[in-house]
Amino acid sequence: MIAGARHEFCYSRLGMTTLPPPLKRLRTILVDADPQRCALLEESLRQKGCDIVATASLDDNLLTLIERFTPDVVLLDMDAPSRDTLENLAYVQSKVPRPVVMFAQDDDRETIRRAVQAGVSAYVVDGIQTHRVRAIIEAAIARFEQYRILETELVRTREELAERKTIEKAKGLIMRQRGVSEEEAYQALRKVAMRSNKRMVQVAENLLATADLLL
Repeated sequence: MIAGARHEFCYSRLGMTTLPPPLKRLRTILVDADPQRCALLEESLRQKGCDIVATASLDDNLLTLIERFTPDVVLLDMDAPSRDTLENLAYVQSKVPRPVVMFAQDDDRETIRRAVQAGVSAYVVDGIQTHRVRAIIEAAIARFEQYRILETELVRTREELAERKTIEKAKGLIMRQRGVSEEEAYQALRKVAMRSNKRMVQVAENLLATADLLL
């Protein structure tokens, strides 16, 4: 009996009608300061479900590589991240954010803190251990996605707060100029927004801009 048939038979004995879905192949950029070590890692990572779409040294332009290959994750393997490396990584993350796993020998607390600030999702000391690499990558991706959700929510909250402040300021201007109540000022803004098919904050911004011109 062939191997695939044995697996299928085992799942049938357990009452399962289908095999579990295969692990998603992860598009991976591998950055390694040592070209020989990088070459040895490639095959091991492929066996763990990582398709190496590009390899790079620390001197290569990581931003360009990410824009070109759109990886699911970036793996960096090095002895210790330098300040220049972390500054470059922070810049790359500000342009094309990606989950980043850094394998290093440096276990200094300050180094780890700076690496996380630069956008590293998982910092692993003692180098790559291939039997654990898939789990580490999956955890890093999950952490990255959760962080992006929180970041988006924070930006939206800040925008909503800024919009409320603008509307409140415009309402105050209407109240002073027309001698009306807060509710009447609100309804006035709302009517203009509906009539012009604009958001209320846009109407408020236009009103405040016009008022500034008249000063």
